Amino acid sequence: MNTKYEPEGRRTGRSGDHATVEATEAFLAHRKLLFTVAYEMLGSVADTDDVLQETWLRWVGIDAAHVDDPRAYLIRITTRQALNRLRSMKRRRESYVGSWLPEPLLTTPDVAADVELSESVSMALMLVLETLTPTERAVFVLREAFGIGYDEIAAAVDRTPAAVHQIAHRARRHVEARRPRRTVSARQADVALAAFQQALETRDLQGLIDVLASDVVAISDGGGIKQATPRPVIGADKVARFIVGGLTKRGVTLTIEPTAVNGGPALALHVDGELDGVIALRVEDAFITGLYYVRNPQKLTHIDTETPLTLR
Repeated sequence: MNTKYEPEGRRTGRSGDHATVEATEAFLAHRKLLFTVAYEMLGSVADTDDVLQETWLRWVGIDAAHVDDPRAYLIRITTRQALNRLRSMKRRRESYVGSWLPEPLLTTPDVAADVELSESVSMALMLVLETLTPTERAVFVLREAFGIGYDEIAAAVDRTPAAVHQIAHRARRHVEARRPRRTVSARQADVALAAFQQALETRDLQGLIDVLASDVVAISDGGGIKQATPRPVIGADKVARFIVGGLTKRGVTLTIEPTAVNGGPALALHVDGELDGVIALRVEDAFITGLYYVRNPQKLTHIDTETPLTLR
């Protein structure tokens, strides 16, 4: 998140630098909320930063005297910009090579302790949200993740409150039918992460099998740039052999560091000192049920330099 918001002087409807500075301060006061709204809609840190930049440019160009609720107004701008971008991204993803995963988002440990917030940005739920239409996704995120009222959402998505209520119901039913079971506590997740890391570092096949759920699903995203499986790998034995086989073939120096991604446990893998990918884990009942391995270098550019985000 390296986007900078610098006052640019006079803008339409504002009286000079002072008004622009005040507008920027108001924007920064709500930036974490706006970032989370856009990220949950887009699944891309880079696109989210672009949306926030566009939001800020529009925000400093309006007359603040006509805005009763800056937070609601900023959410409305952000949602509309994210919707525009999401519709174009949907078309791009139709030609994406292999499996698509959200761009990993570094998060602080306290996010993982907030079960509700951790779930809202988890890789597993973000993949479920991909199955919604852009408008359904916007409504679901605003209503379910942030508890925003129907009238406010209606203004953001250009629908009537009654229509938004129906969309929210439809989206909630769709997500609940596909939502993964709730994750374990942060402490239990840390135990599973440590066992998984130990098994990786020692190439311990049985150690991997022991920490994986029998129906574990592994998804890897190379974006056609780096090698990745074209389809998910399912089952503890298959997943463990896939991981160990891949590490053995490389014959390189592998460094593994624990981190927090999308509100949950993860590992950053460095090959010969260079970041190779990030594996996000989903843990249920002390076993790993989901592995999400992002290797696409275009989705990792911010990882080494990014400060972990405290959401909201």
